[in-house]
Amino acid sequence: MSNCGYRDLIVWQKAIDLVEAIYDATRGFPTEERYGLSSQLRRAAVSIPSNIAEGQGRASSRDFARFLEIALGSLAEVETQLVIAGRLHTRDPRYLSADRCDDLLITANEIGRLLRGLQKSVAPN
Repeated sequence: MSNCGYRDLIVWQKAIDLVEAIYDATRGFPTEERYGLSSQLRRAAVSIPSNIAEGQGRASSRDFARFLEIALGSLAEVETQLVIAGRLHTRDPRYLSADRCDDLLITANEIGRLLRGLQKSVAPN
């Protein structure tokens, strides 16, 4: 396992950037979404860097790989919820525009590639 801390990982840094972007994007959602899609999207996004950090703090590569798998699951959740928010925009402009949704999905896709690469590099032999 690497000696660097989770804050040094590019994937963790990009995941934090995604969290900030999602908080910004959901700020304009309808107020009735405060405990619905907005909250769920934010929590799933926060889960990504949180699981990277927790896994890196574990004693074994196997544990780290497991937490990266959980982070990938949270990322899939975020991607699904972004698609939903983008589709809802056709009914209510307070949701994500197609451009904003695409930008966030591109970032999510990059994080996914980085997570899978990191997962391969820490996988036990």
